Amino acid sequence: MFKNDLLAGKKILITGGGTGLGKSIGRRYLELGAHLVICGRRKEVLDATAAEFTAALPGAKVDTLTCDVRDAAQVEAMMDAIWQTGPLDLLVNNAAANFIARTDKLSSRAVDAVLGIVLHGSFYCTIAAGRRWIEGGRGGNVISTVSAPVITGQAFTAASAAAKAGVLAMTRSLAVEWGPKNIRLNCVAPGLFPTEGAWEKLYPPGSQVEPQERGVPLRRFGDHQELCDLYAYLAADGSGYITGDLIVMDGGRWMQGAGGPTFRAMQDWTDDQWKKMR
Repeated sequence: MFKNDLLAGKKILITGGGTGLGKSIGRRYLELGAHLVICGRRKEVLDATAAEFTAALPGAKVDTLTCDVRDAAQVEAMMDAIWQTGPLDLLVNNAAANFIARTDKLSSRAVDAVLGIVLHGSFYCTIAAGRRWIEGGRGGNVISTVSAPVITGQAFTAASAAAKAGVLAMTRSLAVEWGPKNIRLNCVAPGLFPTEGAWEKLYPPGSQVEPQERGVPLRRFGDHQELCDLYAYLAADGSGYITGDLIVMDGGRWMQGAGGPTFRAMQDWTDDQWKKMR
């Protein structure tokens, strides 16, 4: 669909880029010629991902930076390091934290764990990049990964839904405020794109009343390539008139109700079932 040099000359930072959807998106950006920077808390994971990328794509340019996006000082230090070799063109706010739990049982630390990464981390990174773009008199681009519960809410993941709704509000606010500076911001809400590890934690056995794909009008899971091509389009100059938008890519799932059958079975779980899951 895209030319191999579509993103040539663009430096792109993906937070949480060492695993999951962030890793898939990063590989696609490299295939299209971008200079990729990935950050996360675990250096060994970042280094392994970078090695995998460069082995599969000879000549690919991948930088890794250890950063906990919950810490504003670490974010500023990371941005300083990135800008030493030239400014970013695109920030992808992808780092996330989520888990299922009864909201009345959540501790303050559990709430902070989600809001700290998703909401505060996205804010810190966006402001840090935006300030540098504005001070340098250049445009910029931000894509933030959210989810359909920003529209509908979702039981048993209230903290994540609230945090990502805040990211959407940030995106739309800054799309207006920073639009005259040629900085655009958009959100993508992926649906069911299975990833290793996270899938089992978010959808444990017994949490669904029917197979997951039955809750999707298209009756299938999403393919990572489909999602990555959307992120590639939003990263490219050809999407330059899109800003402040929320693009939901979930096969129509959210329109069947708040998450379709997701977690519906859990509404009737006993305390013993919750203890076993925990």
